[in-house]
Amino acid sequence: MPNLDPKKRHPMVMPDGTVIKQVVQLKPVIDHPRIEVGDFSYYHNFAVLDDYATAIAPYLFPLSPEELVIGKFVQIAHGVRFITDSANHRTSGFSTYPFSNFMMTAETSREDVMAMFDVANRKGDTRVGNDVWIGMDAVVMPGVTIGDGAIIGSRSVVVKDVEPYTVVGGNPGRKLKSRFSNEVIEALLQIKWWDWPVEKIEENLDAITGGDLEKLLASEKT
Repeated sequence: MPNLDPKKRHPMVMPDGTVIKQVVQLKPVIDHPRIEVGDFSYYHNFAVLDDYATAIAPYLFPLSPEELVIGKFVQIAHGVRFITDSANHRTSGFSTYPFSNFMMTAETSREDVMAMFDVANRKGDTRVGNDVWIGMDAVVMPGVTIGDGAIIGSRSVVVKDVEPYTVVGGNPGRKLKSRFSNEVIEALLQIKWWDWPVEKIEENLDAITGGDLEKLLASEKT
């Protein structure tokens, strides 16, 4: 069985050798100063793209004040969008039209550009925890934090923070249920299997995918 490889652009290869190019690990394909991605987090799109950063965070610019931080082993489906702070227009005046965006010149300074963002009403960075599954066409709004192990249903609009191991769905997104009991969730957040060395993760795949908490607790100590 092939080993997990965080540097592999296309991690999904069929038994006949066919490479599924629509599935990419994000860390090897994103080079953006305001996006941080953990190992093994992947994105599926029906088409092979040239620019994955723009696909998932279309309003996050190199000079944006906010960041998008994605943890390890995050699973992002086709059409997911992170609407970050820089998408917001100023609302304090009579018009929300972004006049200054269309009047930049070679003399426009970084300070001028930063002034275009509505810093006073910032929502902050958008953060996605580890082992999070985000379903097809879901939208994550500015400043949201999604906890470890959460599941975001297809076409949900996430407008507020999501607790770890919570299932969220709808528009606006609401908690549908917790995936496990509080005791199990607390144990998983302490174990943090996603931070283990790759070899140790591979040795415990049956426990991770099969829900064997006792085995994970025992492995944590070794």
